[in-house]
Amino acid sequence: MTMTQLSFSGHESFICKQSWLKKVYEYAHHNRSFGDERAVVDLGVGKNMVNSLRYWGKAFDILDDDDAPTALADYLLKDEGADPYLEDHASLWLLHYHLIRKNRFSIASLVFNEFRKERIEFTKDALLRFLVRKTSEVDSNSSNSKTLEKDSGVFIRMYSKPDRSQKIDVEDDFNGVLIELDLLDRDKHRNQGGRMAEWFKIESGLREDLPWQIVLYSILDRYPDQESITFQELHVGENSPGAIFALSGEGLFDKIEQMTDELSGIVFSETAGNQVLQFKSPYSREYILSLYYGNV
Repeated sequence: MTMTQLSFSGHESFICKQSWLKKVYEYAHHNRSFGDERAVVDLGVGKNMVNSLRYWGKAFDILDDDDAPTALADYLLKDEGADPYLEDHASLWLLHYHLIRKNRFSIASLVFNEFRKERIEFTKDALLRFLVRKTSEVDSNSSNSKTLEKDSGVFIRMYSKPDRSQKIDVEDDFNGVLIELDLLDRDKHRNQGGRMAEWFKIESGLREDLPWQIVLYSILDRYPDQESITFQELHVGENSPGAIFALSGEGLFDKIEQMTDELSGIVFSETAGNQVLQFKSPYSREYILSLYYGNV
């Protein structure tokens, strides 16, 4: 990925809770400013959390650079939108895709695009060493280890269910907007260099709760106007569905089979051992979402 675009911090060490994106949308929809002194009162949170709400709004592509609602936000989160309270897993997968693609929360982009290619199982220390190495490739002063450590902690809390044996903030750690995707598993503690360390893993899988429409939406968004894309690119390319959704080869093939069964304008072929997804007819991202959510 483009290493010059790495971005860390800004979340104030808060994970994005289930209800936050709707709150952010409503606030921005009514043309209120996150920098206003009344934001603390109007949003009912502390100043640091106001900053975090704004950060996650931008990170999930709910707010644009001017703090106005995006087309995605209007589609999903307005009262008559597709899923204003994010009750459908498809919406969570869609948000996960935009979080990675937007790359404001760069640790997630790095983990799903690069770190998983090096190792499926890891400790927090291994993740931190990876981040230090990647930032040093760009600029040794681009981010300090304390910042990277905070981002690592937020990433783990964003994507994994808490360890019930540890002291946790139930409201914070069980209400993360992406936890239900079950992308990041906590493994048992193991002896690591003479001390016990907690391990994590992001395994590739079938992702049966991931609708093919969301996969196709991501392909159209990632490869606009491209009439043919190799299976290899779709599986391991930067910001590909295989990378972002942690799909196994079989899982990706299943999603492609579903979309080609449903849409005659999409064909999957194999010539001389080269597997290619071809678009014989143009499809818009909006149309593909309407196939899942209905016309809203």
